[in-house]
Order: sequence, then structure tokens, then C-alpha cells
Amino acid sequence: MNFKDENVINHKYTNFLHQQPYRVCTKTIMDTSDINITFDENGISNHFYIYDNYKKSMFDNKDSHELMMRSVKKIKSERKNNEFDVILGISGGVDSSYLAHYATKVLGFKVLLLHIDTGWNSDIAVQNIKNLADKLDLELHTYVLDWEVIKDLQRSFFLSGVANLDIPQDHAFSACMYNEAKKNKINYILSGGNMTTESILPKSYGYDSSDSRHLLDIHKKFGKKKLKNYPIFSLYKRMFYYPIVKSIKTFRPLDYLDYNKDEARALLQKDYGWQDYGGKHCESKFTKFFQNYYLPTKFGFDKRKAHLSSLISCGQITRDEAIKEINKPIYDKDELIIDKEYFIKKLDISHSQYEEVMNSKPKLHSEYKSYKKLYNFLRQYSKAFSFVKNSLNKI
Repeated sequence: MNFKDENVINHKYTNFLHQQPYRVCTKTIMDTSDINITFDENGISNHFYIYDNYKKSMFDNKDSHELMMRSVKKIKSERKNNEFDVILGISGGVDSSYLAHYATKVLGFKVLLLHIDTGWNSDIAVQNIKNLADKLDLELHTYVLDWEVIKDLQRSFFLSGVANLDIPQDHAFSACMYNEAKKNKINYILSGGNMTTESILPKSYGYDSSDSRHLLDIHKKFGKKKLKNYPIFSLYKRMFYYPIVKSIKTFRPLDYLDYNKDEARALLQKDYGWQDYGGKHCESKFTKFFQNYYLPTKFGFDKRKAHLSSLISCGQITRDEAIKEINKPIYDKDELIIDKEYFIKKLDISHSQYEEVMNSKPKLHSEYKSYKKLYNFLRQYSKAFSFVKNSLNKI
């Protein structure tokens, strides 16, 4: 079955944003909307090999369950006299919700749940989180961001015209997670990230949400309020204080499993009354509109390609199944009208401002200040900081 994304081909800024000429991977449905994509002599893109290369390099023919349990035993041994073994950020989505179940019921961790309320939670997400915490008998801490401040930041990013509008809330997630870990003297953070369903995440579709210099520069140019109550994840905290001084590490158990999102969803629905949102990251009304409308419309970036291609790469769906799915409308027309008006009103953007941003030439993240060069230098080239790189990796 053939696939072509007409939205990419006919996008008025395609020559600026996307690799030319238009081409699609013969194994996945990733295409030249990713300006960094490459193809081999058989038309197979570099994205297809990410999952296999990862498994080979990480496990090297070793038993993945055994490797995971070594880490689990290590954590439990170190934390045996503490109230909590690990802290887990929970959004109400499939991955974090399933991990809360798996970490508690299967691995036997003493888990502290942390939820960050950005003011965009769907009612379903709130109920899903409450059900999990109650039925697993887990302590749940909720950090509520100052709405006027997060609104000003999100509006600033929208007016800036860059791709990754999720940076203000994702940056806060990281900062709050480490702050809460430190506050509760926990040095292991559980992450629901996993290579099985997320091996393909093109860098050209977004930008590093932890880059505090980038966030502050965009806010300085377009914001109005002081970021008084907003948690900043500084480069010092990111590279030195948390990983070295406080020895806080990240552990991703789902990387060691043959993780199947459909099976996880079914378990959550059966055991916890979990309700589906109808799409990845749709537990946040902001992220739903940003990923399903803003990105495809302004940039020609459809993240469903990456999600579906990841599932192709790990063998959970076929390419033909992915094409059938990607050809479905990304947004219900009536729902889009409602969500668009909600987005405009909630961010205090005028309709004329909205139209101006949506119709203007997209801005690249590289057009604003960042720590990118310095961060890459610290990670890749300095032997003096090699221990930092190791500590930032999974245990």
C-alpha cells in the first residue's frame, strides 16, 4: 500500500521546513517532513533501524528481565530504610499509568506519585489519576503551576512561532520532578518513556524542553509577567546538582519489557476503570490541540507518523495497518472548532493574533538563544565531564 502525505507536499513552507524531494520510507511511514531523515539503497530510512540497534547495544544478547531485576534489587537494597523507593510522574496517559501499576504490583516498589497540574487537564485525566492512586493505595502529590505564569509562557511560545509549544509545561515537569525527589530524599525517578513505542521521535519536530536559556529567551521577547513561581530547570541543576551532588538517576522499566500499549490499555481499563482519551497525549487539552492541529497545520509535522512507525519497527503493527490509521482524519471537525476557541480564549489571544501566527512563516528554534552548543560540548567532548554523561544515563 502506498502512502503520501499531501499536507507535507502542498505545505506552503515545505521547501523551508522539509527535506526535498518528497520521499517515504519503504518500511515505515516516516517521510521527508523530517528534514534529517536519510535512506539506504533500499529506500529504508534511518528511523527503522533505531529500535533494533538499541536492543542490540543495550542487551547484547543478555536477558532483559534479568538486567531489569538487577536494577530493581539494587534500588530496593539502597532504599530499604526509606518511605519511598522511587518517584513517578503521572499524567493519566497509558505509559505512566501502566508503569504505576507495574512498578507497584509487579516490581514491588514503594512508589510516590507526582502529578503536575498545568491548568489543561481533561476531566478524564483527573479521574484516571485518582482511580490509580486509590486502587494502588499510593501517596499522590500534586503540584499546581501558577496559572497566570504558565499561561504567559505558553502564549509567549505560541507568539514566537516555534514548533515545540509543549516546552513550558514539559520544562516544569522536569524541574518539579527533581525538586520533589530532592524534597522527599528520593534518588530514583521512574520514567514511562520506552523505546518500544517511542523509538522514533524526530528532533526536527521539536526541541529540548529542558533548555532553560531557550525558554527564558522566548519569554523575554514575548512574555509580560515575571516567572516568580515557575520552576526553572537550570543547566547547573540539570548537569551537576541533581545527577552529581544529589545522585538522582532515572530508571525506565518499560524499556526491558515487550511493552504492548494495547495490552496495557486493556489492563488499565479492566483493573482501574481507566478511560481512553482517543489519542496519544490527549490527556492534556493543550497538547491535544498543539500536536493534532498546530504542528500539522503550521509545520506539516504529524507526530502520528512517528508513533505508528515506532510500532512498525517493533513489529506490533504492519505498515499497511499504519497507513490505514494515518489516513483517518486527525481531528473531528466539530471538535476542532470547540478546541480552537478554547485554546484562543484560555491563552487570552485575540483571533487576529491567532491568525497572524498560524499564517506567518514558521520560526526555527535555532533563531532563539539556547544552551544547545554548550550542552552538546559537555555531553560529547569533554573528558572532564564524562562522569556527568554516565550519571545522566539509565542505571
